[in-house]
Parts: sequence; C-alpha cells; structure tokens
Amino acid sequence: MEKPLINAGVTTLENGIRVVTVPMPHVQSASVGVLVGVGGRHESVAQTGISHFIEHLLFKGTETLSAGAISRAIEGRGAFCDAFTEEEDTCYYVKTPAARLGPVFRIMCEMYLRPRFARRDIDRERGVIIDEIMMYRDQPDQMVEEILSGQLFPRHPLGRTLAGNPAVLSSMRREDLLAFKTAQYVPANTVFAFAGRIIPELWVEKTRRATAALKAQPVPRYRSFGARSAPRPAVVCVDRNSEQSHLAVGFRTFGRRAPQRYALQILNIILGESMNSRLFQAIRERRGLVYAVGSGVQFFRETGELVISAGADPARMNTVMRLVIQELKKLRRNPVHASELRQACDYAAGQILLNLESTSGQMMWAGGSVLHLNSVISPETVIARLRAVTSRDVQQLANQLMHKNNAAAALVGPAASKQEKRLNNLLKGMS
Repeated sequence: MEKPLINAGVTTLENGIRVVTVPMPHVQSASVGVLVGVGGRHESVAQTGISHFIEHLLFKGTETLSAGAISRAIEGRGAFCDAFTEEEDTCYYVKTPAARLGPVFRIMCEMYLRPRFARRDIDRERGVIIDEIMMYRDQPDQMVEEILSGQLFPRHPLGRTLAGNPAVLSSMRREDLLAFKTAQYVPANTVFAFAGRIIPELWVEKTRRATAALKAQPVPRYRSFGARSAPRPAVVCVDRNSEQSHLAVGFRTFGRRAPQRYALQILNIILGESMNSRLFQAIRERRGLVYAVGSGVQFFRETGELVISAGADPARMNTVMRLVIQELKKLRRNPVHASELRQACDYAAGQILLNLESTSGQMMWAGGSVLHLNSVISPETVIARLRAVTSRDVQQLANQLMHKNNAAAALVGPAASKQEKRLNNLLKGMS
C-alpha cells in the first residue's frame, strides 16, 4: 500500500487552538506556522489595513525580545521566516533546520502571545507601510487588480486593499491595534501547524503548555458577500502616465467548498495559468503582443474570483483586449479537446505533488485546510476530483460565469479613459 502524500494529525486543545502535525522523517528540516483566521474581510472601513499592520508589528518586538533579537534568533540559526496577510487569514511561518525548531517555536509563541506594540514601533512601521502602499501605487499592474477587486466586490471588505490607505493608517492608535488583535487572535481562530522531522506528540504538548493561559472564546463573525444584492460589476479606466497599459478582467465565482471548484481550477489552467495556456499561446507566443498575460483563481468562504490580466504597449492594448475576450468566448462555445483537458489535469496534479515535496508546502496545505475547512483535505482526493473534470464541466462553467452581467474590468495606462467604451462593448458582447 502506498504511503499517503500527507500524513497529518489534528488535535484540538482545551481552549480551542488546533494543532496540526505532519511528520516527514526523511527530511532534515521543519516548518512551523501560526495561522490566524483574520484578514482584510474582517475590517471595517475605519480599520482598512489593520490586519496587515498587526502582521508587521508582531516582528517589531515582544515583552522580552527586540526586533533585532527576533531576527538574530531565527535567521541567525539558519532559519527563514516570513508572514503574509490575505483576505481571510494572516500567517506567520518559519522554515528551520529540525534541530533548531525548539528555540524558533518559543519565539513564534512570544510574538503571537506577547507582542510589544510600542508606540515608537507603531509610528515607525506606519511610515514603512505607507511607503509600501506608495510602492504598489507606482506599479500599474498592482493598481489595476486593486481597482478590479473593488468592482467585483463593491461596497464590501473583499473589495478593499489589504495594505490599507495612508489616511486610515495615519489615524490608527495603539489602542485600536490592541483591541483588534484581542478580538480576532483568539484560540478557536488559530492553528499551529508543524511539518518535517518532528515528533507529533511532543509539539502538541509544547503548544498546549505555551498557550495554556489563553481562554476559549468564540470566533468573531464577519459580513458575508451577497452577490445577488451587490451592484453589478462595472468597467473602470484610469489614465496613468506609464510605459504600458494594464488590463484586468474578472468574474465572480463561488466559495472554496463549492463542488465546481475543481472544474474552475482546470478551466483556469487551460485559460491562463501556465505557458501552455490559451492566453499565453495566443497573445504572447503566436503574436508577440505582450510579455505578461495570464489568469488566476481565488476562493473565499462564500464567493471567489477568476481574474485575467495582461500588460501591453498602449498601441497594442486594443488588440490584446479583443483577443482576451475572443479566448473567453471560445471556452463558452467549443468543448475542450481531450488532450488539452488531460494536459491541464496533469499540470494541476504535478503542481500539487511538487508543492508537497517541501516541509513548508505540507505545513501550509495541512494548516490552511484545517483553518478554513476544519479538516486536512487529502491531496489524493483533490487530484482524483481534478482528473474527474470533463470537457462538458469546463464548458458549462464557462457559460455560467463568463457573461456580461458577471464581468468586471479595469484598465490603467496612457489615455485609458478613451478605451472605456470599447472595453464595455467587448464585455457586452459576452451576452
């Protein structure tokens, strides 16, 4: 009998923290992550960017460690650390030689449980994040996708920027940050995940002892997105003095538990995820019109998005827009050939297998599954369901999603506003 691709155990502690362990005895490293179910969608307008702000501040010091001491204790031991904030989660993680996991884990617990939040650190990091926002605003490819999100999820937290905006960040006080962390970083909203050369029982017990002082609390609620009550997606074009024009076209989809998610992943691979995709081949390889073109999907609890993006010389953007819509129409009209479907399934399975080769990949798979789905999803099951997707499934899904009433688009670049009518007409042609 073959060994499973991921051999995870899940333990729920008395206070509600879930501990996920994935032993990989053949490796010399270990990865540990602290995943918290809080992100941009949990913020009010007056809190925009607060999750990302807190992510930065946890590295700025604890009650016993300075920011420099944290980095020396982790990177000085040959480990790598990072963090990210998304719409529904914030994650802090370290990959380390297995023998160094103990000290690294203690530091991560200190960061999670006892961050310093010194006023001087808050003021300094506020400036750093505002510089980060300005950096993104200087990148039209980032700007166009932020604009598109606002059109796909209008008047909802999912449509707002994760990094925040300078005006809101400038007004945030230490008390606001502490109150938000206290409300959101609760045990039932937290997963500690370990993968690599570990003894599972040992790390469950270490986590239990480290977090014993935390009391059980309910997971905070947040606002659902109602697609039926939301305004219809729209086209937004912003004039920008840049060398390229940047296009983003998007469609609202469905949540991470929806049975159609496997068909959407295959559709996305066929459309634009790889160099073998239709968009890449039609627009870059055969015509040489762009350097970057592609598509991606993202799933949230009750909704999601499929986004196509491209950057091109402004003189070529009309042609690029037409070709993008043309490829979308082809997916709606014509069944996918069996060989193309098989290649897409092979690509999807291959990406899963390659990701699970690393301790960080296994940690993220297992920890993320438990955080969002409350169980570890078997990679074998996912691969089997991806391979079960049919050409008919892909075509039906394309027709379900890719129509004018579900489409939004954004264009940023020189004289972009002059393209608004044409872009609108192209989308209307997807009736």
